[in-house]
Amino acid sequence: MLKEILRLIVVSAENAFIQVTVFVGAVLLIFGYVDYLLSGRLVQKIEKSKKAQPIIGALLGLTPGCGGAIFVMPLFPRGQISFGTVVATLMATMGDSAFVLMTVMPKQYLLVSAISFVVAVISGYLVDLLPTGPRLLQHYQARRHKEMEVAIAHDTLDHSHFHSETGVAHDDWVHIGHREGDEIDLILHHGTKGHQPIDSFGYQATHSSYAVYWVIISVGLILGILDLFQIDLNALFIPNLGAILGVMGTTLSVLMMILSQKFIGADTHEESEMKLASLKETFVHNAQETAFVGTWVFAAYLAYELFVLFLGKGSYLSGEATITAVLSQTGLMAVIIGALVGIIPGCGPQIIFVTLYTRGLVPFAALLANAISQDGDALFPLIAIDKRSALWATMYNTIPALIVGILAYWIELRFL
Repeated sequence: MLKEILRLIVVSAENAFIQVTVFVGAVLLIFGYVDYLLSGRLVQKIEKSKKAQPIIGALLGLTPGCGGAIFVMPLFPRGQISFGTVVATLMATMGDSAFVLMTVMPKQYLLVSAISFVVAVISGYLVDLLPTGPRLLQHYQARRHKEMEVAIAHDTLDHSHFHSETGVAHDDWVHIGHREGDEIDLILHHGTKGHQPIDSFGYQATHSSYAVYWVIISVGLILGILDLFQIDLNALFIPNLGAILGVMGTTLSVLMMILSQKFIGADTHEESEMKLASLKETFVHNAQETAFVGTWVFAAYLAYELFVLFLGKGSYLSGEATITAVLSQTGLMAVIIGALVGIIPGCGPQIIFVTLYTRGLVPFAALLANAISQDGDALFPLIAIDKRSALWATMYNTIPALIVGILAYWIELRFL
């Protein structure tokens, strides 16, 4: 039994890294570089298009990862976008789980994205017809600190790490969605957790090893492409090459995630801004985000394999047969669970749920409900700025997610 468990650990590590992580890293790097070139200009223009804001917000939410959605959140408390735009953005985003679905099942990713976009835009405009947004904004503004008090508090804080990490002088720093020294700046850059001190061991380790990680990702990507063509990686010129590189890559991913101290969420607003200010920070933080996704995928793969093994009381085939029988009777409950899992802030639980779909454990309707309900890491800045707004946004996202998920499940049963 112990030997079988060790085999499943190696298989899970290999499959997670070769089949998913390397492709996630490649896509993340491409999107990260594009974001760096654009420097957040699309986000800066959103406030000028009042009538089209829910549409633009949904488009930003659709971009894989959480960067686009994260940048939208501070715009609402400043009164630059409507609350319906916040809802549309969060509803459209799949966070880092989008990378998993995109690389493993691209057709399903496109279908989920299209449906999420339509539902997000419609919901956004409907929410803007309600008085919720103006009331939330009024409540938030009523409890804001006086600008003089905020300025005094801001001037006493240390800003040296901005220049040390990005090479950009503090006075030249371009914020996205807020201004230097305002209350949102205090919250997102000085009040939220997630950014490590420059002199910490975790910071030094990740910022000195990211290049090595990308080299291993690059080699793994070549093997991943060969794997797509059904080539046995462990029968190449180096015996067990796939298993060796897979275990090595997954181990490095776990270590980098631990050293980055990112366990539930992979990105913060401040780090997203840093990626746009410095190309090096783009490579560093995208390596950390790739490691984050890869670790959660490995966890999901291993949990699935062990669950099947133990369910079959040591017989893997028996466990698979039992799962197939159970899934045929619990589809609707899976839809509800998918929507409820989506309520959890952060990308980790969502990556696990999407990975379970790729392994055939949940129906498409459950995936769709989760995709609409979840907010990735984008909800964290809104929680930090105004918890009441975050709560209402979550409620408005969950209701359409349940409706669309149940409708999709009925269609699956009736016509597919």
